[in-house]
Order: sequence, then C-alpha cells, then structure tokens
Amino acid sequence: MSLKNCVKNMPENSPKFFFINYWRSIDKKILICFFILFFLGLFFSFSSTSSLAGERLNKDYYFFFTKHFFFTIFALTIMFLISIIKTEVLVKLVVPLFIVSFTLLALVPIIGVEAKGAKRWLDFYFFRLQPIEILKPLFVLITVKILTLEKFKNSQIKYFVSFLLLSSVIVLLIDQPDLGQSILLIASWISTVFISGVSLIYIILFISLFFMTLTSLLFILPEKFGYITNRLITFFDPNQGDKFQSSSALDAIKLGGLTGQGMGEGILKESVPEAHTDYVIAVISEEYGSIVSIMILVIFLYISFRIVKNCFNQDDQFLKISLSGLATLLVFQTFIHAGVNTNLLPTTGMTLPFLSYGGSSLIGSAILAGLILNYTKNKSYLYD
Repeated sequence: MSLKNCVKNMPENSPKFFFINYWRSIDKKILICFFILFFLGLFFSFSSTSSLAGERLNKDYYFFFTKHFFFTIFALTIMFLISIIKTEVLVKLVVPLFIVSFTLLALVPIIGVEAKGAKRWLDFYFFRLQPIEILKPLFVLITVKILTLEKFKNSQIKYFVSFLLLSSVIVLLIDQPDLGQSILLIASWISTVFISGVSLIYIILFISLFFMTLTSLLFILPEKFGYITNRLITFFDPNQGDKFQSSSALDAIKLGGLTGQGMGEGILKESVPEAHTDYVIAVISEEYGSIVSIMILVIFLYISFRIVKNCFNQDDQFLKISLSGLATLLVFQTFIHAGVNTNLLPTTGMTLPFLSYGGSSLIGSAILAGLILNYTKNKSYLYD
C-alpha cells in the first residue's frame, strides 16, 4: 500500500496522520539547514562562552552554555509550532502578532532596562527580551500585508502607509539607540517594496530622505547620536578613533587562517566584550578556520536559494512577496554581521542568526525560521 493510501485510511486526528502529513509537506532541505544552524550555535556557544563564564565572571563554566541550550530548545519549539499552523490561519495572525511586538517595542523607552548606554531590553525576571528581534520578521509580513491589500491594489498610497509604519519603528529604534537594527529594517523594507513592483523613483526619494534625516539628527542632537559620527570617522580613518574591536576581530580571522587555531585556543573571546554575540563569526574563524565560516555562510545562502526557488511555485502574491522579504532579512543580517567582523562595514552590534548567544536573538531566529517553513510548505500534501 502506498503512503498516500495509507494516510487516507488513517483517522485525521491521529498523531501518525499529523506527522506523516507534516513531514510530506515541509521543505526538508530548509528544515535540515535550520537544525544544523541551531546545533552549530550550541556547539560554538560552548566554545566561546566557557572561559568568559569561568575566568572573567567567576561562574560555572557551563553557565552561558546551559542558558543557550534551554533557549535553543525553546526556540526549536517555537519554530515547530509556527511551522505546523495552517498557513491561512497564520496569515490572519500577522496583524495581532505585529501589534503585540510593536507594543513591546514601544514600552522599551518607558520601562526598558538600560545596559552599556543603550535601552533595548524589557526585563521579564527570568530573562531580558529585546522586542526588535521578535518584531523584525513580523514587520516584513505586515509590510507585505499592506502592499497586497485589495483596496490599495491600484494605488500608490500603500507605499506611503508602509513607509509611515517603518518610520514609527525607526523612531523607536533610534531613541534606544540602535542604528544597526534600523539599517537592517530599512534595507529589508526597500527590498520588499522593490519586489512588490514599486518605481525606482520612490526608492531613491526614500533613501535621500533617510540620509537627510540622519544628517540632521547628527547636527541637532550630537550628544545622543554622536556615536554614529565617531564610528563612521573611525571606520574611514582608524587613526581618528578607537577601532580595537573591529581590528581585533580582523586579526583573529587572519590568525585562524583556513584551518583555525583549534577549539578553545582563540583569544578574541577573552579580549573583546560581547565577542560571543557580535563577533561570533570571527571567533569561529579564529578557532576553526575560515573554511568553516564560509561553509556557514553558504548554508545561509542555500536557505535563501531554496526560498527564492519556492517563490516561483507560489500563486499567492502575499506568500511570494513575504518569502522574498524574509529571505532578504536573513541574508542582510548575516552579511552585515560578517561585514562588521571583517572590517568591511562600521561596527553595528549585529548578531548572527541562530549562532550568536542570546535568548532574544534565538527566539527571533526561530520565528523567522518557522514562518519560512510554514510558507514554503507543499500545499498538495492534504488528502481528500
């Protein structure tokens, strides 16, 4: 008896029926890639945080690894739950989920926790949540929702509405301040509206408006946004400022070469603060070699390739543009992180999805992965 006939004869409420249908519908190659990234995140977390916990913070050597392990289990659960929801139901949940995440972001200036000069987190006693990590994939979806509304079908006002939404999020991010996430959202928004068919004139106008606004802020509020100027000056002229972190990361990559110094032999994690979050690709390159780092980047590119390939089989415009937007969000964040680590971009404090230490980053990655797995499901798996 074929699998299809076997499933037909099963009760629809049986666990076996559910799991067989799920396995047949899911894009297995993307799913395996996500599992590999989560596993690598666990492995490199152990490698990059043991000395930090044991020697510098006088904690148990497994302190950060244990936290990362539990967050990984929680993140995998979120990814699985999102991927099994019916796509039609998930599409309807986009608006309420975005409202919740935007509300959390709006609460940061009021009740947020400040650390190292930035107020980006909400303290929930058990852990600190960075709302922007949850909001990012949902922002892409709500943008697509606006762009594909039937009443805006032949109107250019949809781009203006989505721009206002973007502006409201950027205002909250700049106030934190968080320039890196702002740039990531802007780049993702531009890519999403471009894919939807907007005229290049609108994109050029928006980019011009963004740079004019940013320049104005630098002059009007130098005490709050002066760090942006300092980072840009340091990036273009290292002699004008402190470039310790980016220079150390680049030196670590050079020391690692192709094959690396060996597990636990790297020094970047001990000399640079937050190396296990913002400079994890440099830590990996130093200890395991550039070949491993390149392979990780190839996994991200392969996931994006699979997503784009799936877009050609989608008839639903919302799903097609959403998948494209989610792919660009994943790729942009990955290569901004890699660009900062290799000194090709100014320091932004951008995590690497799935691999950087941090509960908020893992939860955000899990939401992104769950949405991608859900939207790339083969809809022909359901049997009458």
